[in-house]
Amino acid sequence: MTNAPREFDLAQELAETADWDDAPTDDAGHDASGAPDTGPEWPDEADTTSGEMDLAARHSLRRVAGLSTELEDISEVEYRQLRLERVILVGVWTSGTVEDAENSMTELALLAETAGSEVLDALYQRRDSPDPATYIGRGKVEGLAEIVRATGADTVILDGELAPSQLRNLEDKVKVKVVDRTALILDIFAQHAKSKEGQAQVELAQLNYMKQRLRGWGGNLSRQAGGRVAGGAGIGGRGPGETKIETDRRRINTRIAKLRQELRHMKTTRDTKRAGRRRHEIPSVAIAGYTNAGKSSLLNRLTDAGVLVEDSLFATLDPTTRRTTTSDGRIYTMSDTVGFVRHLPHQLIEAFRSTLEEVADSDLILHVVDGSHPDPEGQLAAVREVLAEIGADKVPELVVINKADIADPLVLARLRQREPHSVVVSAHTGEGIAEALVAVEADLPHPQIEVAALLPYDRGDLLSRIHENGEVLSLEHTPDGTLLTARVNESLAGELAAYAQTA
Repeated sequence: MTNAPREFDLAQELAETADWDDAPTDDAGHDASGAPDTGPEWPDEADTTSGEMDLAARHSLRRVAGLSTELEDISEVEYRQLRLERVILVGVWTSGTVEDAENSMTELALLAETAGSEVLDALYQRRDSPDPATYIGRGKVEGLAEIVRATGADTVILDGELAPSQLRNLEDKVKVKVVDRTALILDIFAQHAKSKEGQAQVELAQLNYMKQRLRGWGGNLSRQAGGRVAGGAGIGGRGPGETKIETDRRRINTRIAKLRQELRHMKTTRDTKRAGRRRHEIPSVAIAGYTNAGKSSLLNRLTDAGVLVEDSLFATLDPTTRRTTTSDGRIYTMSDTVGFVRHLPHQLIEAFRSTLEEVADSDLILHVVDGSHPDPEGQLAAVREVLAEIGADKVPELVVINKADIADPLVLARLRQREPHSVVVSAHTGEGIAEALVAVEADLPHPQIEVAALLPYDRGDLLSRIHENGEVLSLEHTPDGTLLTARVNESLAGELAAYAQTA
């Protein structure tokens, strides 16, 4: 016997926590101080350390609730914005605690808002396993249909990956569009991808997902292109021919093959850069973690990278690599990567494999976790699951507990006890950044070969390379040259052999 369905309303909670307006204004357009509201004030020079220009461009197209897309007497800026989809969230709770189910639904609501929708209601059902026909039980389907009719919702979003038959059956019952968690995440990726490689990776993942879910109303996709309905193909085009669904699937397969070929060429460029870093034995650090944990903010703090920072899920899709140095002058690279999430679609992992290889091939992973999140341990487990899938679970890891300025001190203490090799920082205020840099430098691989050499003063190039790629243990300027002891890599040790000093 299953437990009674439980429902809860996230709409009010989300409305209370939403931050769409900076300050309330009255009907006359005055703020609380009585001054006219002239809109947001922008500094004379944009803050390049937070990607402010990219952020402004993204916000200029943010969707707004209640705005029709039909031709009306509205301004050009308003016309560029789209009406928010009104959605109902549905989940099936099969294991774990009530808090786990509510955290999962809250995350789904944030994903839906990031995709550009307005959450009207949310409900979930306690079951041993999802219904094989409609994902949720028959009684819950009827209740969902009533809620859709009462609220005027456009879309139903389910917290799970549904089979094509489940999507089709549920759409037939509720009479509105039904999408699952995978399609929702793919849609967010499609909106945020900027680079050519990122857009190709997202399209490849979408086509692989769509290929198994082709359908049409009535007999549309079963119609054959034979006889006079051959689409004007003329001689050679008549006869039984392909059905519409077969034609669409063939075109999708053709496009998938073309995208994979393009990504292989792009991967060559990435591999060439990575090989160059390996040839010069430059250590690499990859910043990985749950989406919206603060990875880009941390990269900006550590390297002044100036990448886009936004309080949004999957704000970063295109990896950014910056070159930086340790306190003793050694050069290493630091890369920001795409964020992970629970139940990350396998289509995305496969499509973004070339990008995720940056993490697997790194010398150190900075695993960023949001210390203010209701379930930081769940974030750690979800990220490590993906890292294991891409073969990065053997790379040394330093856990960076972020957002210390707003996190509960008891939660921070619990995480520090659970993760002994960790640091606590706030990328927003700068707290703990110095300690994080010290920990990163300590975990970077150190050159193994110790040499003692007397370098002539005209070989300053070698001295500079020792500072960049090695560790100087002692240094003394003598009349004959620079006498030093250092740890260097194998190739540099070979060049220093001509100037080696014996004990």
